[in-house]
Amino acid sequence: MGSKGLLLIGHGSRLPFNKALVEETARLMASIDGDYIIKCAFMEKNTPGITEALEAFRKEKIEMLVAVPLFLAKGVHIVEDIPQHLGLESGSHRGTFQLQNRSIPLVYAEPIGNDPLLAELMLKNAKSAIASYL
Repeated sequence: MGSKGLLLIGHGSRLPFNKALVEETARLMASIDGDYIIKCAFMEKNTPGITEALEAFRKEKIEMLVAVPLFLAKGVHIVEDIPQHLGLESGSHRGTFQLQNRSIPLVYAEPIGNDPLLAELMLKNAKSAIASYL
């Protein structure tokens, strides 16, 4: 299979930290795995929105598109809003994405969820907070 597109979706915020975090995460992901063309999108408050980011992918030479939410848990955005923007049926994680003259697979990943890596990160943050106090 050829290049894969990866749409990293953040929530968005009036404060600059959320957008910066999503964009830096995308840069880190690209440095780890060069098999993806990665673009960011935001549910609200920041640009580009999901629709605009999807349009940008139409100019890329990709064979598959995966939408990955940078959210911790399922909520209304994960279950309803994002799938609607992606053109997916309710409850579905698979669909198609229209390029100029063909359809390619579109898959929708789960949010971060309960992952041991998240637990390790929270413990690391706790230790950093304790160290800064001492």
